[in-house]
Amino acid sequence: MTVLAGARIVLPGGVHEGDLHISDGVIAEPGTPTATDGTTDGEVIDVGGRYLVPGFVDMHVHGGAGASYQLGRPDEARRAAGFHLCHGTTTTMASLVTGSPEELATAVASLADLAADGLIAGVHLEGPYLARARCGAHDPALLRLPDRAEFRELVRLGRGHVRMITIAPELPGALDLVRDAVDAGVIAAVGHTDATGETSRAAFDLGARVATHLFNAMRPPHHREGGPAVAALTDPRVTVELINDGVHLEPSVARLAFAAAGPSRVALITDAMAAAGMGDGDYRLGVMDVEVRGGRATLVGGTSIAGSTITMADAFRGAVVGAGLPVHEAAESASLTPARALGLDSRIGSLEPGKDADLVVLDDDLRVVWAMKRGRRVECPNSR
Repeated sequence: MTVLAGARIVLPGGVHEGDLHISDGVIAEPGTPTATDGTTDGEVIDVGGRYLVPGFVDMHVHGGAGASYQLGRPDEARRAAGFHLCHGTTTTMASLVTGSPEELATAVASLADLAADGLIAGVHLEGPYLARARCGAHDPALLRLPDRAEFRELVRLGRGHVRMITIAPELPGALDLVRDAVDAGVIAAVGHTDATGETSRAAFDLGARVATHLFNAMRPPHHREGGPAVAALTDPRVTVELINDGVHLEPSVARLAFAAAGPSRVALITDAMAAAGMGDGDYRLGVMDVEVRGGRATLVGGTSIAGSTITMADAFRGAVVGAGLPVHEAAESASLTPARALGLDSRIGSLEPGKDADLVVLDDDLRVVWAMKRGRRVECPNSR
């Protein structure tokens, strides 16, 4: 038994001062006997009045610490996941940008092994069935029309760990692929799209349940044609991803998204690439060359944003400081909402009895002090 004593515990309904009890890696009911009353051996950790927030859940991330998930290399995947764990992300997806059929097949098969081992929560295929006009940092030469046979093979290679795929629903055959994804238990996400609102709504009606990095790489709203962004914001079934880094979205636009959909449907993401945690320099995203200057990642020789360099702790802090959310609502968007979107909220996403003891200790400035995964403290020198 472990007791985290003297904490500000961030729960779905608000912040409560008290102690958090952990038993065998799981959050226990309040008042469970511990060493504090002499009935059971255990450890008491004085949190010193700091915040305890649920471990962050990043459902869209490509890498970090100079490493990428793109090729499925175990050493790089472990380095990227470890970096983000040290910054509070206790559950992470592995997102892949558009690649050749052979590259994606190899990466998915390798990452499936790491998902089976619990390093990652699954694989997100961000492409290759995306709109050329909204490809962003994806190589347009590798984009292709929806291929149901290729998708089925990737699902087979993923052995149940391909968890999400982003699709442009206006492409020929895309709505059939949405159906295939739903039937296979894979989350269909609408993104990198030039679709109208009508086509976007058709995808949502067929079971698509996520909007990939809302507003970015999609047809912008018009007052006579709302496009995919408005279709997603006004559909209570849809979770909208938000890259709250001050680069992808102007702060007032982030506030608009929260006002329209609320923290129960806005999932904070990083969309982080290998440059996260590394500083300015030259990097790769898939086959594309990326330069990072002043923390902003763009394609070399162009203006397209190429992912972000933030952590989920940055996104969380930005939601409170920049978007004006109360701490408990920011925690919902950074943890419970993405957990729910991924179908993992019975085990993670909030600090409630019976759930895994995945949590982050934050100081008054909302910066990570240390993290815990399944009741084990993560030691991360210089994690701040």
